[in-house]
Amino acid sequence: MFVKSINFENFRNLKNNTVFPCENVNVIYGENAQGKTNLLESIWLFCGGHSFRSSKENEMIGFDKDFFRLKMKFFSEERDQTAEILYTQNKKKIKINGVDKNSSAYLTEKFSCVVFSPEHLTLIKRGPQVRRKFIDSAVCQQKVQFAFQQILNQRNALLKDIHRHSELLDVLSIWEENLASYGAKILTERLNYLKKVREIARSYHNGISRQKEILDFEYLSTCDVEEDDTEEIIREKIYHSLLSKREEDMRFGNTASGPHRDDIDIKINALSARKYASQGQQRSAVLSLKYERRGERPVILLDDVLSELDNKRQDFLLNQIKDYQVFVTCCEENDKEQLKSGKVFYVENGEIK
Repeated sequence: MFVKSINFENFRNLKNNTVFPCENVNVIYGENAQGKTNLLESIWLFCGGHSFRSSKENEMIGFDKDFFRLKMKFFSEERDQTAEILYTQNKKKIKINGVDKNSSAYLTEKFSCVVFSPEHLTLIKRGPQVRRKFIDSAVCQQKVQFAFQQILNQRNALLKDIHRHSELLDVLSIWEENLASYGAKILTERLNYLKKVREIARSYHNGISRQKEILDFEYLSTCDVEEDDTEEIIREKIYHSLLSKREEDMRFGNTASGPHRDDIDIKINALSARKYASQGQQRSAVLSLKYERRGERPVILLDDVLSELDNKRQDFLLNQIKDYQVFVTCCEENDKEQLKSGKVFYVENGEIK
């Protein structure tokens, strides 16, 4: 999968233009606040229509304009394809291969990319919720996740009232059975994903660290679930955990165990990256984990990732990655000079050359 061209009209500060990237590494170079990240954002929107910068869509419209339009030609599913995003009058219109679509979700079926910016260090530095959200977005279980959350809310509501209404115990058991069933589906997909991504990410991290570091992931279950457990065994473990901790949950009015409380420990050389890794090592680990999330290799967007990596890691990102299209922004002159093959785009005041 790769971008053949990206056209933008009235998008943020970018001057109306069409960019033709190469199929391997593309360096976007320039001073801060010139529009480099805006170019990456314009590509990212074709993953599903939402910015990785958490911006409101009307803020993406260029100054004194009333709409923005993005058009992209890309190669995916062994053929050339097109997509278009038009945002005007607080509405978004999507076209894929010339056909109108009623939802941005259709974009995710055709085009995929992964983005990394300094803010994504939160994947390691912050709490378990960030890591759970990352892995759940990777396995795309939205309906199952929604059902699990609704059942969890029902159980928590019952826990708060059950001391006044003992007859609700039978109802509580029903919710617990359903919670265990949906929870087992979530955990099964999470564990399958970790198995799949482990070798891919480990191989990539081995390259970026020049064979000096071994990357690994450990799933930390609150229900004693193990990686090789079947879905049925996982369901039984979750249900047993809910029963064994019911009295405690009733005291606190909350469900203390289950997929919503689990964590993933990211390790480098068998040590927790959160506790022991340097900032450069943490960046490398997150990059490795994000590299492969779909069957078809995604486009890679790297926003200001070179600044805290040593020269060998920078060289790997710029010159050693194979079979991926990469877009990487940088400010330092010597960063772009390391690129041995590919394209360099210079951005100044929204103009891309």
